[in-house]
Amino acid sequence: MPLRRRLMRSAVCTAAATAVLAIASPAWASSIVPLNRAHIGKTAGAFQQECQDPKFGTRPADQDGWHFVLPTKQSGDFQTLSLTFKDTAGVTVTVTVPNPADPYTDFLSANGGGDKQVKHAYLFTPTGWTLTGGSALVSGEGERFNLSHTCAGTTATASPTPTPTPTTPTTESPTPTPTATTPATTTPTPTTPTSTPTGSVSPSESAAPGGSTSAAAGAGGGDNGGSLPLTGVAVTTYALGGVALIGGGALLMMRRRRDRITFTS
Repeated sequence: MPLRRRLMRSAVCTAAATAVLAIASPAWASSIVPLNRAHIGKTAGAFQQECQDPKFGTRPADQDGWHFVLPTKQSGDFQTLSLTFKDTAGVTVTVTVPNPADPYTDFLSANGGGDKQVKHAYLFTPTGWTLTGGSALVSGEGERFNLSHTCAGTTATASPTPTPTPTTPTTESPTPTPTATTPATTTPTPTTPTSTPTGSVSPSESAAPGGSTSAAAGAGGGDNGGSLPLTGVAVTTYALGGVALIGGGALLMMRRRRDRITFTS
């Protein structure tokens, strides 16, 4: 009898343990669920904004805040997330949550109160990134996880550096070079010597056949002559006077000769 009782007890314990394991198995199973397709291609600035979320309190102003959530209790808890983004330069970036070595702030959060299920995941990225996909490892069965809300950051605008205005250097006016003044040259006024007539006109002055008056040979003076030649109005006047006297004398003589001639018959 004791042996039968022991065998009976062993069989009951084995059955009970198998039943417990069978019931607990679904809770212990893990699965990978995708991101809701309706949330793919979103930016933080184009989604529902809830910057009052206390978890966004540590977010730098130049970063976007993202809040992901599991929709039902049957999905179990978040274990890890893998999210892909496209940065402002078009480069694809993969971010794992949680990952202390990741350059971006990310963490999992349990529900408040007595419910310690990890249903929330937070992530901070540089402003302007686009969510392009993701998947989550959960401790249960589920269909998908969702993007709950965001808080868009502000891009710091660098103040333009003022362009210095080129200063035109002051050009010194060149000192004028003094111009040498040429002393005025006084041109001496030629003085025409006045010849004083001495007596009568020299008989050497005769009227030329062409009616012009020829001066005596010695009147011009040579290189060693002591006087200047007689020029100008005085010489011409004396020459004309002499010609007039000679002509008048000749006419007077011819008249006297005519008066002396007598005719006889």
